[in-house]
Amino acid sequence: MPRRTTIVVAALALALVAAAAAWLTRPPAAAALTLQSAPLLRTLQFSGRVEARSRVEAGSTLTGRVAAVEAREGDAVRAGQVLLRLDDAEWRAALAQAEAGERQAAARLAGLRAGGRDTAAAAVAQAQAQLAAARAEQDRTRALVAQGFLSPARLDEATRALAVARAQLDAAQAQRSALGTAGSEIAQAEAALALARAGADAARTRLAQAVVGAPARAPVLQRLAEPGQIVQPGRVLLVLALDGPLELAAQVDERFLEELRVGQRAAVRADAFPQQRFDAVLDRIAPRVDAQRGSVELRFALPAPPDFLREDMTLSIEVTTAAREHARVLPLAALRGLPDAADAQAAEVWVADDGRVRARRVTLGLRTLQAVEVLDGLADGDAVLVGTAPPPGARVRPVATAANGMAGGQGAEAATAVMQTMGR
Repeated sequence: MPRRTTIVVAALALALVAAAAAWLTRPPAAAALTLQSAPLLRTLQFSGRVEARSRVEAGSTLTGRVAAVEAREGDAVRAGQVLLRLDDAEWRAALAQAEAGERQAAARLAGLRAGGRDTAAAAVAQAQAQLAAARAEQDRTRALVAQGFLSPARLDEATRALAVARAQLDAAQAQRSALGTAGSEIAQAEAALALARAGADAARTRLAQAVVGAPARAPVLQRLAEPGQIVQPGRVLLVLALDGPLELAAQVDERFLEELRVGQRAAVRADAFPQQRFDAVLDRIAPRVDAQRGSVELRFALPAPPDFLREDMTLSIEVTTAAREHARVLPLAALRGLPDAADAQAAEVWVADDGRVRARRVTLGLRTLQAVEVLDGLADGDAVLVGTAPPPGARVRPVATAANGMAGGQGAEAATAVMQTMGR
């Protein structure tokens, strides 16, 4: 073999050995992403329903049989409009009886005030005349006895007759007083009339309660009674939504309570109209937690409610609980051990720096279920290692990757959402 050829073959062999050695000794590869600023959005998503701000459950205060139901579901009723009637034959009869008793008591009082007083006055006048005659008879008898024309026994009789006449006058005067305006018999008759009138008023009230009317202008949501049914006090017969603004009601797991604030804006879509998005504002957060479901009730106001909304319509609600226009965002997979309770806002990440793995202590900010904001410890352009990587101090060969769909931390790809679906 010519010398020149031998040299070439040897050089090629050396090159292959060198390449193989370089390949075998090169740093291990590790997935890395280049840190850049991007928007970060945290939202809560859950289901809710449309409700009127005020609902009324109409019912009867009496036990009775339904005679007629004069409203249907969907009817818009006005204030005072009859919704339901009970069979009122019994209460009409009770009212007629009470009114008859009232008339009887009134007649008795009128009789006492008219004829009774006149009779009593005549009796007093007669008793006064009898007393005057008895007194004159006593005086005449006393004079005759003194003259010896009559015995003393006749004077005793005249004295007794005078005492009887005086007693009769007292009785007549007492009767007249009893029949006077402030007398006991008049007072009793007046009390009896007042009792009869109260009974009649109570009978009229019971009769009026046989008719259930609308308390205000409102649509009828539910009709829960039909003619012939026997109803009792406290039973709901019709459900009305008082005329007024609609609002949204939703139940959210209590663990998200810290993220919610009154005034937060929400994007809403109705399941029946998924293409028509509209806005809502968190208006009220319930002051208590439902102990059985571990949830909190939220109420949303509607600045401009769409026309297609209906009571109890199912909605999908997405509340924006936090947002950053420009944030250094990392996937949670880049954190080397999640923050502990003692230092929940600090964690460690590994970066590729001059071909070696370096540990960095970082300060964390806004967090979602998939990503976290880095406030301090990193700069734009740092190559942050994700997944399996050599330990700090070891050589590394970073390989660009799109970790969790966040390649280069690009805009909307960096935004994540806290997803929660809860039925009512």
